[in-house]
Amino acid sequence: MSKTATLVINGEKYDFPVVEGTENEIAIDIKTLRTSTGGVTTLDPGYKNTGSCESAITFLNGEKGILRYRGYAIEELAEKADFLEVAYLLIFGELPDAEELAKFHSDIKEHSHVDEDVKKILDGFPKSAHPMGVLSSLTSALIAFNPSSVNVDSPEEMYLAIVRMMGKFPVLTAWAHRKRAGLPLDYGDNTLGYVDNFLKMMFKKPDGEYNSNPILVEALDKLLILHADHEQNCSTSTVRIVGSSHAGLFASLSAGISALWGPLHGGANQAVIEMLEAIKEDGGDTKKYMAKAKDKSDPFRLMGFGHRVYKNFDPRARIIKASADDVLQDLGIDDPVLDIAKGLEREALEDSYFVNRKLYPNVDFYSGIIYRAMGIPVEMFTAMFALGRLPGWIAQWREMRLRKEPIGRPRQIYIGETHRPFKDIEYR
Repeated sequence: MSKTATLVINGEKYDFPVVEGTENEIAIDIKTLRTSTGGVTTLDPGYKNTGSCESAITFLNGEKGILRYRGYAIEELAEKADFLEVAYLLIFGELPDAEELAKFHSDIKEHSHVDEDVKKILDGFPKSAHPMGVLSSLTSALIAFNPSSVNVDSPEEMYLAIVRMMGKFPVLTAWAHRKRAGLPLDYGDNTLGYVDNFLKMMFKKPDGEYNSNPILVEALDKLLILHADHEQNCSTSTVRIVGSSHAGLFASLSAGISALWGPLHGGANQAVIEMLEAIKEDGGDTKKYMAKAKDKSDPFRLMGFGHRVYKNFDPRARIIKASADDVLQDLGIDDPVLDIAKGLEREALEDSYFVNRKLYPNVDFYSGIIYRAMGIPVEMFTAMFALGRLPGWIAQWREMRLRKEPIGRPRQIYIGETHRPFKDIEYR
């Protein structure tokens, strides 16, 4: 027998079906609310209590600290899979076998070339342009070089659009960095792995060789996996709602990049480093800032600790902490900012105030540390986040289009003026 929920409005009762997900999530299906009640809607600013879709991609339980991609625990994927395997899993629903993975990587490399005219667009940006603005613009510009719309009912066309994006996006990300750094553009080396090739495109100097570092490659590979998808967050919801108008993949991704750029979304790891820099400039006294963080009357906020979704712990932080330790040990960097970070981490894990409130270091704390240690400038941190989130955005766009979801059209509660007569200008 199906379950229902009853809503009573002005004495009238209305029944709505109750939907249950495979992980026992309960939702009230209100898609007939307006028609059955004569125009009543719900009000939910920020959509914190509204399910915008049904999705089979990512399961997240913030209270229990659970994150799974297509049913696989994030801990197991980070330990046993590489980024391209996870990307394939997210997009197509299953882990690839050896042949499928080899073809996926080969096809990505084949379609990684970026048209020379894109360089002319890049040349139009000043060096001071923020990499996220450059990345969003260049991603949108790809539409001009791939003007035909994707037939979502054609597996071949859909696959081609996916490998094109997976191939070109790392190039554009690296170019955004090199433009700002004043370095000549690098096209990479297709004999390298996906992540290793990206690091080469980022860091190879025109007068030197690129030396691959397996510890850095592994650390970045894990970071990209941990950022690959995170359910219906702001940027992912943006990709889906833009795509619901039947906008193409490139346009939808460009919109997602812009949403991620906001400091309340993708800029958290940048905020961590900026906080650490401020503490260093003030003398580097970590105990002083821990006390400020505990003082409710003090406006200071400790960035990179706790999480809005994860109420217990961030499962991604446990995974990446080991990589952060490995990177710092391997590079042997003498950096007072990173020393301050280690001091804050140590004190927070031992301080009862933070332990009792479960304010543990989160993934943004450790990712900021790793990026800084690798020599990635702080303004590139959000672009690195976008590179990791790319397969998740693609998977969500693909799912939304294949499910033939209707165009997104939220409602509102109007609170403006009621009807009033027009006044001629001399009477205003």
